[in-house]
Amino acid sequence: MRIKQNIARIGIAAALLGTIAFSFGAQPTGASSHREAPLISQDPLADNTDLYAFRSPDKPDTVTIVANYIPLEEPNGGPNFATFGNDVRYEVNIDNDGDAKPDVTYRWTFYSKIINPESFLYITFPVNFDAVAKKYQNLNVQQFYKLERITGSGGNDDEKKRVEVLGMNLPVAPNNVGPRSTPDYNTLANAAVMTLGNTTAFAGPRDDPFFVDLGSIFDLGGLRPFNSFHLLQLQLPNEPGIDGVSGYNTHSLIIQVPISKLTKDHKDPLDTAFPNLGIYASASRQQVRVLRNNGTVHNTGRWVQVSRLGNPLINEVIIPLGDKDYWNSQSPNEDYKFEKYYLKPELAGIVNTIYPALPDARTTGRTDLSLILLTGIPGVNFTGNTKADLLRLNVAIAPSAPVGQGNPFTVITTDPNAAPDLAGFPNGRRLEDDVTDIEIRAVIDGYGFKLNSLFGLPNNSPNNIVGDGVNANDKPFAQVFPYVAAPHAGYDSSLHR
Repeated sequence: MRIKQNIARIGIAAALLGTIAFSFGAQPTGASSHREAPLISQDPLADNTDLYAFRSPDKPDTVTIVANYIPLEEPNGGPNFATFGNDVRYEVNIDNDGDAKPDVTYRWTFYSKIINPESFLYITFPVNFDAVAKKYQNLNVQQFYKLERITGSGGNDDEKKRVEVLGMNLPVAPNNVGPRSTPDYNTLANAAVMTLGNTTAFAGPRDDPFFVDLGSIFDLGGLRPFNSFHLLQLQLPNEPGIDGVSGYNTHSLIIQVPISKLTKDHKDPLDTAFPNLGIYASASRQQVRVLRNNGTVHNTGRWVQVSRLGNPLINEVIIPLGDKDYWNSQSPNEDYKFEKYYLKPELAGIVNTIYPALPDARTTGRTDLSLILLTGIPGVNFTGNTKADLLRLNVAIAPSAPVGQGNPFTVITTDPNAAPDLAGFPNGRRLEDDVTDIEIRAVIDGYGFKLNSLFGLPNNSPNNIVGDGVNANDKPFAQVFPYVAAPHAGYDSSLHR
């Protein structure tokens, strides 16, 4: 009986490979933290959606970090368009000594001004930018921010750290409303690119650069290219994936910083003895919120972390529901408490059940996932033995391609003749990296030819080509800072067409 089952499984797998090759030209086919935990799903302004960190291809002596907030933001969200939270503390934290505690932090805090409170309009006439006053004209609701750089070895204790204000009253780019309100939007957005000494900064709405088939994946683990092989296939045809994030915007905090400002010894990438950085983004709120009878809100008390993000997809599919909010509140150096979920990933067992044609993935003893996601890969981006969810970037590894043109499957490539692209995820994360397919294949033991030969990691076939069928963002990325594509305009929104 066992022999017959194995023969049947091999036959189904062969048919599966043939179907995929015929339908999609043998091309390998990303959700991140969009509404990933119960409490933060009710607080979108503080919800980390994605974090990216990479050496800037056009300025390789710098690192670009993109921290996105506000998931699934509709472009046509008037009259009160999305903004950063004026009562939220946004931070990007960098560990440069391997203890999973921040040594360098960039902090954003915001405030808003209503120019004419007697009007309901967000924009009163076509918007333009006053370069002298550094303000947008005809924009009735304007938002500004303070950017601080915080350094020191005090962990999360601000009293033991040095605080440097990089900029005050910096303008946030307006929302892209439409051709009448925000003509020549790229020029308006570029006016919000701030040069602050050796740091370049941008804050404002952008196209959400993440790409994933949300609709199918969260329908009991469906992958459209594999519809006919799902346990509940329901006669659904195999078809390309649909990008569930296409057409949506997000709010981006983007900085470009010299690498020497981030490394422990303050040296450049080829000279530093500490090239591996651990990065995470977070959002915090004050502990007490008072709703007043006059319609205003008063916040007080200590700051409490309500959201964080290092590697993509961790809180979505690794951390179970009962621990998601707790995980969001914890510092990365406490992540040893969650290692059990990496070692025994629920997703592997689910895929084994709902795709019986695929070779079974290991469901226990997954030290490979713990190593890659909690400590980094020795010889690539290993930051130390402290177990922590950090986006790890080895700044000594040079960019391999212009922005948007790297191999989206990085080290898990299906081409045996292609060199592994170590400039992308899990070594940092570029905008084009297909993190959903990469992590799915890792979890189900489809690591690909290169990791099989380099590290002996499993390369089960056809697990090594499994994916959601969405391989790229819906808009091309820019080749210069801030790199992330301009936001979709409300007037042109395709979400309801």
